[in-house]
Amino acid sequence: MDTQHCVTLRDVLEALDNIQGLVHMTPVMSCSSLDTLAARKLSFKCELLQKTGSFKIRGALNAVKKLSAENPVAVVTHSSGNHGQALALAAQMSGIPAYVVVPRTAASCKKSAIRAYGALIVECDPTDESRVEVAAQTIKETGGVLVHSSQGPAVIAGQGTIGLEVLQQVPDVEALVIPVGGGGMIAGIAVAVKALKPHVKIYAAEPLNADDCYRSTINGMLTPNLLPPDTIADGVKTSIGPNTWPIIRDLVDDVFVVTEEEIKVATLLVWGRMKLLIEPTAGLGLAVVLSKRFQEVTSNVQNVCVVLCGGNLDLGNTDWLLAKQAVTRDPAVGEAALQ
Repeated sequence: MDTQHCVTLRDVLEALDNIQGLVHMTPVMSCSSLDTLAARKLSFKCELLQKTGSFKIRGALNAVKKLSAENPVAVVTHSSGNHGQALALAAQMSGIPAYVVVPRTAASCKKSAIRAYGALIVECDPTDESRVEVAAQTIKETGGVLVHSSQGPAVIAGQGTIGLEVLQQVPDVEALVIPVGGGGMIAGIAVAVKALKPHVKIYAAEPLNADDCYRSTINGMLTPNLLPPDTIADGVKTSIGPNTWPIIRDLVDDVFVVTEEEIKVATLLVWGRMKLLIEPTAGLGLAVVLSKRFQEVTSNVQNVCVVLCGGNLDLGNTDWLLAKQAVTRDPAVGEAALQ
C-alpha cells in the first residue's frame, strides 16, 4: 500500500470488528427495468436503510469507539447533515457530548435529526472555510475532539466496510459507482476493494456543479471548489481533502460528472422503479451509470454495484420535483421515469 495513504486494509478490517453488531449489513437490491435502461446488470447497495439513514454511521461509530479509550470531553464535527446525525448517535451510544457545526442552509430534516440524537447544533455560513473556522472555535470553547466528516482515518476506514460487504454480497461485481463529496466513502471502499480484488473498478460519481474531484484528477493536484456549490445533491457539496485525495488519485479508476437534470431523473427512477426514497445525493450513482460518457467508456463492464448512500430527504423542500420538464427532455430516460 502506498505510504501516502492514511488507511490500509488492516484498518478497514479492524473497523469492521469495531462496528460489528452496531450497524446494519445493508441489503443489496436489483431492478430489472433499470438493468434494461443501463444495458447491464446493476445491483444497489442500500445505505439509505442504514442507521441514521446513511452510510455515515459506519465511520462515525468507528471513530468514536477508537476515541472512547481517551475519555474525550466531547466530540465536534462540521457536516451538511448526514455525518452530523451519525456522530450524534455514535456519541450518544458512548455517552459523550457532541457538537455539530451545520451550514444554515442544511436540510431542516437533518438538523432535526441531529438534535433528536442529543447533539447541540452550531450554525455556520455555507462555505468550507466557515465550517472549519466555526468548528475550530467550538473545539476551543468545549475542549472537544474533532471527528472530521471525511478526512479522519478512522472515519475513512469505517466507510470502507461498505466495500467488504459488497464483495461478500456481490462476489462477481466488476465495478462500484460511488458518490463523492469529501471522499471518505470512496476512499475507504477503494482501499478495501483494491486490496482484495484489484481488478474491480472504482468509479466516482459527482455533480457537474460540484466537480472538485473531477478537476483534481484532471489537474493531478487537489483542486477544491472555490465557491459553495449549487446542487440538489447537498450531501456532496464539500470538497475532497488532503487525506482522501491521495487514495482517490491512486485507486479510483475514473471520475464521472452529471448534470442537475440527470441527478433528478435518476432519483425519480429509483423512487418510481425501486420504491426506495433516496435523497438526490444517492441518485448520483445511477445518474452516472445512465450517462452517455459512462456508457461509452465502460461498455465492457457488465456487473455494476451502485451505492445508494442515503435517504435523508428534506420533504419540506422538494421544489426540484416541479422540474418535470427537466425529466422529459431526454426521451429515452424521461419516458421511463414518468411511466
